Parts: sequence; structure tokens; C-alpha cells
Amino acid sequence: MSTKIIQDRLDSYNCKTELEEEHAIREITQEVALSALGRTDFFKYAILQGGTCLRIFYGLDRFSEGMDFILKEADRDFQLTPHLKALSEELLAYGYNIEIVDRSNADIAVRKAFIKDGSIGKVLQLKHSGKTGPLRKIRIKFEVDTNPPLGSNFEMKYVDFPFVSSVTVQDKASLFAGKIHALLCREYIKGRDWYDFIWYTSQSVEINYQFLASALKQQGPWQGQNIQVDLDWCIKQFRDKITSIDWNATKEDIRRFVKPTELPSVDLWGRNLFLAQLEKMK
Repeated sequence: MSTKIIQDRLDSYNCKTELEEEHAIREITQEVALSALGRTDFFKYAILQGGTCLRIFYGLDRFSEGMDFILKEADRDFQLTPHLKALSEELLAYGYNIEIVDRSNADIAVRKAFIKDGSIGKVLQLKHSGKTGPLRKIRIKFEVDTNPPLGSNFEMKYVDFPFVSSVTVQDKASLFAGKIHALLCREYIKGRDWYDFIWYTSQSVEINYQFLASALKQQGPWQGQNIQVDLDWCIKQFRDKITSIDWNATKEDIRRFVKPTELPSVDLWGRNLFLAQLEKMK
């Protein structure tokens, strides 16, 4: 059993708190999961997107809880569970004993499942977790959009832990387009979205307008409309959004996903900061 590989990886994080240790174990599990899925035909059909994609492959400096995918081509008959069962078998070699909870609904395009594990924490030498109470189970949500918007671009990336494997991921322009859709259309405010907005704008990432327009037409306030999406349109919508947000509440969502050294920066969050950041899109 290759638990030493997991232990060595965890030690490299040099966690200072129970929360950091929890995030680290989840992220290590995500990396093992991606490597395992790369050994199957999963990425023949699916593309990794979202915060975990940004974190592992593009250097985003915040933790992410779930793993989000879209299909390369729409397929209402796609089944997630067989791929997760193959993943579960692979994880056994590293000390995991995965429980799969499939929450998919054939009538809903997004397939949802959770993988849970309460075993790996018991075989690792933890510095913080479990000292004041029982160990929490690792819980990772998997989502696959079987009817994604048109126009996404993707590229091949590689993980080298715990073994070399290939992963199909969205390119940055498509990821930014997806994030813009979330920022403008999500029915609730999510601090992690705005953290990512700072990252994208500071990196001068381009926008895949075709993918964004398709997503806007598919879901949200502009559903069914053929919006002519360009930079000016995005800036106007963001300016309206930024000036209407309760930034004190938004700050609280992000705090548990960043390192303590970043918290003073989060304290600066507000209308003026994000309007200034918006100027970088021009």
C-alpha cells in the first residue's frame, strides 16, 4: 500500500492549522483522482474546469472543494458512476476506501456524485486534525455537465503525482468566460468567484466570447436571448454588479479557502478595489 507517498505529499504542505491540513488532504485526493481518471477513457469525453482546474494546472492560490467537468460533446446518456468506480479501485492502493454517493438525475443535465472517505486520515500522521474531536471524512463533489454551452476550448495537461497521467482541461480563456457567466448569473454571491476574478484580471486573461455567449443564452437572466457579448458589454454588467454587492458578506465566504497570510488582502475587498480591478480588463 502506497500511503507513504500520500504522507510525504502532505508533509510538503507544511500545514499550520487543522483547516489547512483538511484542505491539503482533499487536494492530494483530487490529484490522485485526476491521475486515476487519466488511466481510464474518462478524458476522451470530459474536460476539467472550475477552481480545481485553476488551482492544480494554472497556479491559482486558493483551495477548491469540488471537481467540475463538462463533456466535449453533449450526451444525455452519459453515466458518471462507472468512471468513479474505476477511480475507487485505483485509490485503494493509496489507503483510501472510497464511498460513492450518486446524486445524478436522468432529467437533469448536470450529473452529480460525491466521493467520501474516512480511511486515509486514520493511516496518516496528522499534526492538527483529530486532536480535539473525531476526524472528518474527506468529501469531494463531482459534477459533469452533459449538455454544456458550445464553444469551449481545451488543452492537454499532465499531472505527475502520484504518477504521470494526462488530463484534458479548459484553456484559460474558456475558464474566464465560464467564471464571468457565474459572476453575472449565479443566484447568490460567492466570494471564491470574486477571488478568481482578481486572479483572471491580474493575469490579463482573454475571454472566450463564443463560450460566454452560449452560456448566457443557455442559463441565467439572458436565457434564450442572442446577446452580442463583447468587452464593453462585460464591463457594463460588472460595473452594475460590483456596485450592488454586500462586500462584507462576500469576504466571509473566501476566508476559509486562503492562507492566513492572504487575509489582510481580503480585508481590502470592496467596491473601490473591484472597480479598479475592472479597469484592467480594458
